[in-house]
Amino acid sequence: MRSSWRLIAVVFVLASGQALAAETRVERAQEIRYTSAADGSRQPAMYHAPRGSLPVPLLVGLHTWSGDYKQQSLRPIELWCIENGWAYIHPNFRGPNVRPEATGSELAVADIVSAVEYAKAETKIDEKAVYLVGASGGGYAALLMAGRHPEIWAGVSAWVPISDLRTWYSECKQANRKYYRNIAASCGGAPGESAEVDRQYQLRSPLTYLDNARGVELHIQAGIHDGHTGSVPVSHSLRAFNAVAAAEDRIAASDIATFVEKQAVPAHLQQQLVDPTFGEKRPLFRRRSGNATITIFEGGHEQVDSAVVAWLEGRQSGQ
Repeated sequence: MRSSWRLIAVVFVLASGQALAAETRVERAQEIRYTSAADGSRQPAMYHAPRGSLPVPLLVGLHTWSGDYKQQSLRPIELWCIENGWAYIHPNFRGPNVRPEATGSELAVADIVSAVEYAKAETKIDEKAVYLVGASGGGYAALLMAGRHPEIWAGVSAWVPISDLRTWYSECKQANRKYYRNIAASCGGAPGESAEVDRQYQLRSPLTYLDNARGVELHIQAGIHDGHTGSVPVSHSLRAFNAVAAAEDRIAASDIATFVEKQAVPAHLQQQLVDPTFGEKRPLFRRRSGNATITIFEGGHEQVDSAVVAWLEGRQSGQ
């Protein structure tokens, strides 16, 4: 019996070693430094450049509110890019959103633009195929970049994003979530403390700029339970969609209230949707207006990786 257990242990060690070796053989984005046009500083990012001489698409992945460029939440998306011959960059854009230099600042915006320029200088990038994806704080930054620099993006996918910092400050303070302190630290104080503080809330909020993003293929996704089981009420996504939608396609304030308060699609907006790319996180409501699409799915504060991959595959095939 003892020898049998020894044999099992040896097999397990060998198998573990093989698995570890296989993981180390998987290609990964590498840490680089690039110059930000904002201030000439050297900024970190993770970058993958595919081999070959033909122009390739570029995906810019954005970290979450409290994350940085080393965050692993976009690892499945990074792997998809590597396997499919896309360039991939995951910039820091001044790190966690806890200080004025981050949180939608001019520095952070310029850092993301400069990350794209770095990729173009290092790799032959198809300038008509530059895409952006992010969730939570990354979704917030994705919406902001769609409005600030719509000329860059062939498509933007924002998951569970924040669209208005002033509103989110109030929501977080009421729920005693730490993020209201982060926002105040970034904007110089609480809303209403001074004209300059209020100006910072406006300048750093995607809703200020989203009217510029009407020409961008913009996909916004949110879980119906977010704001209850998560930190960003679904109203942020619905209001972002309204900012780019035609007047007749906008979602009424009373319906937004139902989405938020009842965690349910209003009766007159309910649909039978089939989208296997979301798996168990099935879509409950979807609307398109021009280049913008809003999807509310059965879930909370999360990104559905399989749906992101399906979106990228659609871009690759020209759908």
